[in-house]
Amino acid sequence: MSTNEGAVFHTRSIEEERRHRKERLAASFRLFARFGFDMGVAGHITARDPEYTDHFWVNPYGMDFGLIKVSDLLLVNHRGVVVEGDKPVNKAAFAIHSQIHAARPDTIAAAHSHSMYGKTWSTLGRLLDPITQDACAFYQDHGLFDDYTGVVYEVDEGQRIAQALGSNKALILRNHGLLTVGLSVEEAVWWFISMERCCQTQLMAEAVAKPILIDHEHAKLTATQVGFHQAGDINFQPLWERVLREEPDFLD
Repeated sequence: MSTNEGAVFHTRSIEEERRHRKERLAASFRLFARFGFDMGVAGHITARDPEYTDHFWVNPYGMDFGLIKVSDLLLVNHRGVVVEGDKPVNKAAFAIHSQIHAARPDTIAAAHSHSMYGKTWSTLGRLLDPITQDACAFYQDHGLFDDYTGVVYEVDEGQRIAQALGSNKALILRNHGLLTVGLSVEEAVWWFISMERCCQTQLMAEAVAKPILIDHEHAKLTATQVGFHQAGDINFQPLWERVLREEPDFLD
């Protein structure tokens, strides 16, 4: 959690913070639908509960991202039991996200979907290169899970994914897609949106020629300028304002 976000959290009650996270989570599914990140029943975003910190809020299995409201979100405990909500949870969502949240107690949220450019880039089994200012947000801050073995249904597979993520903000799952985390829902979701666009950019650039890389010194500097935690929160805000104005029913 960024210093600013942490300060705000401490001024809210547990109930207010829970509502804040759930509202941003529901809005994030609407945004994922807008960006075309949904694909059938695949994809999930989670937010750690501020009181029961080994529980997380997640989308119901099989529900269209573009229809999700705050009242649809499920609260799932560390054993995969739905303790609030009346719909089933995606088994892969539990297998992956439960282990991410357990391994990264600093992390509030995690996002994963089978977005077009992210999954296309993942087939190359490569990290993103620092070819643009935006890509530098992920410079030396994303990893590669280079071992596809099928749909992630088992928690031990989720543990291996969490180990590959390490302390990074993002992970490329080879032959699968992208996963991002953040110290807020806003941050995790913005990094996913940004990383998807970076994958698209590099695919387009490499289709034309060999991109010119930003040198290590300047890529590292730029990472501190565009890849810090609060940058994720800040960049999410215009998207939040748009979906709040155009689709306010997600608050129900």
